[in-house]
Amino acid sequence: MAKVLVVDDSVSVRTVVERALRSKRIDVLSAASGTEAIAQIRSEEPDLVVCDVIMPDMEGYELCEFVRRDPRLSATPVLLMAGIVNGSVLARAARACSNDVIRKPFAADELLRKVDGLLGISSDSGEESLRLTTPVVAESGGVPDAPIEDAKSVLSRLAAVPGVALAALVDREGFLIDSAGDMVLEAEAAGALAASLAETSAAVGRELVQGTLVGVIAEYDGGLILVNMAGAGAMLATVLCDPTSLGKVRCYVKMALPDLLKVA
Repeated sequence: MAKVLVVDDSVSVRTVVERALRSKRIDVLSAASGTEAIAQIRSEEPDLVVCDVIMPDMEGYELCEFVRRDPRLSATPVLLMAGIVNGSVLARAARACSNDVIRKPFAADELLRKVDGLLGISSDSGEESLRLTTPVVAESGGVPDAPIEDAKSVLSRLAAVPGVALAALVDREGFLIDSAGDMVLEAEAAGALAASLAETSAAVGRELVQGTLVGVIAEYDGGLILVNMAGAGAMLATVLCDPTSLGKVRCYVKMALPDLLKVA
């Protein structure tokens, strides 16, 4: 029986993946952090590692690099999970020598197709023949460019991140360009606030000789608002209803900004 380690700090994500894998009679291990995963990998030597790219203690790319450096484990396939899959994510996955990347949220059948391929399980016979598929490594250090998404798609993926209530793209005057999330009716207000915060913070930065404004974080009783510059003519305002998700959301915002720069 194949043995798969699922690594994600989200209990809900681990549960979804575990249920899907157990439906294929796969022995499932789980870890909530990179540290737990390394301990499990060393002791259990799983046949496949399915890992989120963003975790509290280390990134999935780092975990993949750990697997590749260990002579006993280097042939173990690694499937990375990411909320946003763009050129930057694919490049980092390639450098870490992961075998594949799957975008969250995903359907169970999509996940199982990838797992079957990485484990060499025939979907017709169900027989197992464990083998390493070719890692996602691009020749000459490059990766194919991901298709350019429109602003709505990028914002929707960001709004789907746990803890995010609204993602809005606005111009420098605060007028709404596009938005996604559960607070769509408040998107225009968030845009106006983002512009005001940015103007004030930029002025403070100039007075203190701190350089060009990159972003602002405003804290309220009900949550946080992140404002990030998306090129010369636009800003990304992200409203968080869960302040504890700030670290993870900032990572997703950082990954979303290059795509927004293409369409803003």
